[in-house]
Amino acid sequence: MHDPFAAHQRHPPSAGQTLGLPRPIGSADAWIIADWAARRRAEISAPQSGVGLAVICESALDAQRIAEEIGFFQPGLQTRLLPDWETLPYEAFSPHQDLVSERLLALYEAMSGHLDVLVMSATTALQRIAPPSFLAAQTFFFRKGQRISADMLRQQLATAGYSPVTQVVSPGEYAMRGGIIDLFPTGASLPYRIELIDDEVDTLRVFDPDTQRTVHPVRDIRLLPGREFPSNEQSAQEFRSRWREVFEGDPSRCSLYRDAAKGIFGAGIEYYLPLLFSETASIFDYLPTPDRAAVATVGAIDQAIDEFHRDTQSRYGFLRSDPERPVLPPAALYLSSAEFFARLAPMARLSLGERAAGATADVPAIAADRKAEDPLHGLRRALGDQRRTLITAESAGRRETLAQYLQEYRVGYRSCESLAMALEEDRPADEVQLLIAPLHAGFALPQQGLLMATEGELFAQMARRQRHGRQTTQTDIDAIVRDLSELKIGDPVVH
Repeated sequence: MHDPFAAHQRHPPSAGQTLGLPRPIGSADAWIIADWAARRRAEISAPQSGVGLAVICESALDAQRIAEEIGFFQPGLQTRLLPDWETLPYEAFSPHQDLVSERLLALYEAMSGHLDVLVMSATTALQRIAPPSFLAAQTFFFRKGQRISADMLRQQLATAGYSPVTQVVSPGEYAMRGGIIDLFPTGASLPYRIELIDDEVDTLRVFDPDTQRTVHPVRDIRLLPGREFPSNEQSAQEFRSRWREVFEGDPSRCSLYRDAAKGIFGAGIEYYLPLLFSETASIFDYLPTPDRAAVATVGAIDQAIDEFHRDTQSRYGFLRSDPERPVLPPAALYLSSAEFFARLAPMARLSLGERAAGATADVPAIAADRKAEDPLHGLRRALGDQRRTLITAESAGRRETLAQYLQEYRVGYRSCESLAMALEEDRPADEVQLLIAPLHAGFALPQQGLLMATEGELFAQMARRQRHGRQTTQTDIDAIVRDLSELKIGDPVVH
């Protein structure tokens, strides 16, 4: 039986090599990637620029899931998701400011070597984006004792794409009131208040945007750009100049062109990014040099890329003749399939492709059977087949509910605070170990005698919902436990 866990450990790919493995069941793909990333970090003896490992997934949902699960399997890794814009190509809408904030923070940390793992979807990896030099030039720091010119600061904030407001509530906003400057930097979870004495920084504090009360002092503030492109007067002029070079016809018919003359960068201008930079970059420009870079690909990314290019080409063919909003060809906005895989070729690559039978298996039938005399007979059978059985819950409260239910039916259990603790501790053969984890789906490792299941697989009544484009899992465990308790007659049966 082919063991992908042992394969990447025995024969890790080096620069220019690809290790292709079948994609394992459930969340085991995140386990393998997390292990490889941790091993690579331990092997790097000197600091390097760029992110340690890039993970490119077939879909945005896979990227979101794997980014969360890597943090569970290897908590010591600095992991960040590079989200998608969540808009269709050529849409006359700009991405939400929160997404822009997350993206700029991920790119900055990748560029500066602060990340071990950067996760993204295949279509996100195709985008032509701002060059690293833009982030480097538009990132500023404020420290106590530093002298600040209010006029210079306004100019810097305008160039970085920040909006002046009366009250700061969202990333990319600032407000000035005498000697007080409120600032919500891109990538920050809360805004900051800078208090000046004359032109010198006296205090730096985090504050609550709802109550406007300060929370605690900080030593310094990092100010990332507010947008993924420069937004000063010079960039507006260059945008208009390049527009006239690229598009035929009367440019004044397009509102984006007219607004740029007033210093306004309209909605959807992100799909004209090549007109805002003399040269764009790709995510590969944020990685280390090819001989030191590493990438893991998950799923059929070649199919996802081909489908995305077909859809984008179709939208381009439909919109290209619009005189009021002409669009750039897809090649100006995205890497071609050939360019993408050519950039991958010099790197060390771990490819988890199509699913196949192997060292991982589906979680056995452990679902509670409310009609059975012993509702947990499936779990008891699994406990006898494995050397170690772990079940994950999404929160401490749900783990406690799960523990009470196991106790009620006399199934031994132990709550563990980390995966490392659960794997290191000895336990009785019939004891379940309970963990808090954002695990999407369980998996079994027959060769290691390990079963890792989720609460959703124990309580099969689940409702999967989409919230803001991201997958969440909701399980009404309390209701299920009440149903099972009502069906119980006398003492529980133990086999």
